[in-house]
Amino acid sequence: MQTVKIVVTGPFNSGKTEFIRSVSEIDVVSTERKISSEVERVKESTTVAMDFGRITVDDDLVLYLFGTPGQKRFDFMWEILSEGMLGFIVMVDSTRPETFREARRILETFRAYAPTPYIVTANKQDRPEAWDLEDMRVALRLDPKVKLLPCVAFKKDTVKTALLELLYSILAEMETGS
Repeated sequence: MQTVKIVVTGPFNSGKTEFIRSVSEIDVVSTERKISSEVERVKESTTVAMDFGRITVDDDLVLYLFGTPGQKRFDFMWEILSEGMLGFIVMVDSTRPETFREARRILETFRAYAPTPYIVTANKQDRPEAWDLEDMRVALRLDPKVKLLPCVAFKKDTVKTALLELLYSILAEMETGS
């Protein structure tokens, strides 16, 4: 059986934990803690170390999904979680353009950790205030070759589509040996 480690990263409150929960076949191992700061009251808790989920693609392939903390004060976990990853997903909340610069910084950080395939997901695309994908591509300064996919983290089909796109990129890289 082949196992593939995939890291799901992105800014605070971009939907990483929900993304993993929506497809994991096991109860997600989560290190969420209550938020005490009034500044970050957009949600009740935050990931402080990691989230972990698993999905069996077929008899020969299992994906291990590791979600990173989104807050800068926990970014020491990023390098640890990136070890051994075969690809990563950067989640961006498409309704919060104020987080786009942080998403770009996270993307560049993970590319520096390992030159593995990656995709970017524009989460919360079901909301009326969500940015258009092409506008997001420009704002995030993404190369036209980078896959930017619409996503709604609690909708299993959009999460599966994102994971499959990344998996195809990983497999293509393995076949070319680059």
